[in-house]
Amino acid sequence: MFNPSRDQARRLFFDTWQKYHRKEPLSGMETIALEVILQHPEYHSMLQDVERYLDKDFPPELGETNPFLHMSMHVAIREQLAIDQPAGILQRFEQLKTRLQGDEHETMHHVMECLAEMLWHSQRNQTAPDAEIYLECMDKRIGNK
Repeated sequence: MFNPSRDQARRLFFDTWQKYHRKEPLSGMETIALEVILQHPEYHSMLQDVERYLDKDFPPELGETNPFLHMSMHVAIREQLAIDQPAGILQRFEQLKTRLQGDEHETMHHVMECLAEMLWHSQRNQTAPDAEIYLECMDKRIGNK
């Protein structure tokens, strides 16, 4: 599983965007990153300015969304879906996507909120991430609970 440092994650997105524009071949992870980047045109100009954004902080208390965290969560969820881990996520994803009339990107954002909730619980309680919290959140969004 891809578990990069902050700098490595950001460089993946910057480098992928540069390779895409130079029409260079992409690795498997870069292909996934490019799919995510292309779904987020609001980040394209940022990805062309490495010097300005490589070390920029995006404090949530100032109402800023961290685009790198957002795109990295997309990548993480795609990895989870590819191997159905935690077990059952793929089935829930498909059920939620059906409920959302086939909108895969919106479905990803719902799943992302559940992933964030699980991570918040883990940090708050200083415990390992609990897949049950993640899957229960998805079940609620599907309407199974």
